[in-house]
Amino acid sequence: MSGDDKMVARICAVSGIGDEARGLLRDDLGPRQYLDLLIEKEHYTDAILFLAHALPRREGVWWAWVCARRSAGTNAPANIKAALDATERWIAQPTDQNRRAVLEMADQADLGSPAGCAGLAAFVSGGSLGPPEGPVVPPAEDLTAKAVAGAVTLAADAEEPEQAAENFRNFLNQGLEVATRIKLW
Repeated sequence: MSGDDKMVARICAVSGIGDEARGLLRDDLGPRQYLDLLIEKEHYTDAILFLAHALPRREGVWWAWVCARRSAGTNAPANIKAALDATERWIAQPTDQNRRAVLEMADQADLGSPAGCAGLAAFVSGGSLGPPEGPVVPPAEDLTAKAVAGAVTLAADAEEPEQAAENFRNFLNQGLEVATRIKLW
């Protein structure tokens, strides 16, 4: 098994992809080839989970933010816009102060919304989940990836479910562009 094969197997093991998507895994597939196969077979949710777990946290949050922003449209409600703005501030300057500020805005946007999930992904990307003056409570290793996957999935299916397949493909292409730019594979 090569390094790429091991990477694919490792990501599959932690990402929570479904059995059918796991059945497509072969030793001769690198991460990009496996992801392309998932997309070709229309296993969009599994492809999102795989890519969200493969990307570094900050880049994953950026991907979630782009998808949530596109889903919100140009006339987003104030609470959604505030969450997106707070997440963007954290992406630009990933300080603890910005990380903590994004949680309040994400909560006001609804953590079950694309913008809320993107903000939550930023909050759980590092630092402590506890209050600043309390003991350090580190986030679980895969929490950011799960929130990123949630944001992207919700964004793809949010407004026009009949266009979900096209949205999934567009958002996955956006994520692949991020992976390409950072030379992930």
